[in-house]
Amino acid sequence: MKRGALLAILVLLAGCGGHDDYSPPPRPAGSRPITLNLPTSRETQACFADLSREDVRFSPMVDRDYGGGCQVIGAVQLIDIGVPVTNLKAMRCGLAEGFIGWTRHAVAPAAWRILGSELVRVESMGSYACRNVVGVPGVEKLSGHAIANAVDISGFVLQDGRRITVERGWRSSDPRIHDFFQAIHSSACKRFGTVLSPDYNSAHYNHLHLEDDHKHFCH
Repeated sequence: MKRGALLAILVLLAGCGGHDDYSPPPRPAGSRPITLNLPTSRETQACFADLSREDVRFSPMVDRDYGGGCQVIGAVQLIDIGVPVTNLKAMRCGLAEGFIGWTRHAVAPAAWRILGSELVRVESMGSYACRNVVGVPGVEKLSGHAIANAVDISGFVLQDGRRITVERGWRSSDPRIHDFFQAIHSSACKRFGTVLSPDYNSAHYNHLHLEDDHKHFCH
């Protein structure tokens, strides 16, 4: 009995190493959005179970194809992760799980330890958006946002009323703010495949781009 249960767990975890296995054929850009009837992958099932165990309120989203390679598959809408987050739309479940862990175990502790105040809100510039990457001349490539696999974070609000933004704080002369951003950036690079900061290019002057793509690119 124990051996069978262990085997079942190992099979479930085997689906956690990559993205969903189901990908519909591409449709032309500008196509009318359609609802996809895909089986839920083992990876997504395991991710939903993880979120439930982490005491997160979320709603699984219907898989949809928006044409031009823009798709929302295996995504969730985060409702309550313990601290309000603005402007969130669809997020692939793996991205959502990484974002929750980063917020809870990196951003919130750093705000208290370094800035001396409790984190009360995270400000994002959104997650899903059907578009190409920006800031790289000559490159025509879909952004991670186009498959709901990236989120842009622009600022943080503290209980004492301070609003710490990437745009004004990334190169702040205040050593505490500098240390705060260094701490959360370092943690993000351990949790996400691609992390882009204002140091990457001018297109990211006001946000941190966090993407769950397993590429190990941090800037």
